[in-house]
Amino acid sequence: MWEIPIGALLFICGLLFLFWGALGQRRLSDPHKLDQGSPTLEPRRQGLRFLGVNRNWPGLALMAVGAILLISGAFAS
Repeated sequence: MWEIPIGALLFICGLLFLFWGALGQRRLSDPHKLDQGSPTLEPRRQGLRFLGVNRNWPGLALMAVGAILLISGAFAS
């Protein structure tokens, strides 16, 4: 009975952790001009390293534990 609320809370906390890691640690808009001369808000040299498992494992672990608790709570009731 307690698995579902705790599982949902852990899953949401893991999601928020991932969002914070992706959006909260760098500047999102950096107006600069491309080679073609049109302005853009894309940050320069934004690689995909912020999506790697090494950086996001705590959030993924919270989500996994939350999902396991949600599934076990669904089968227990």
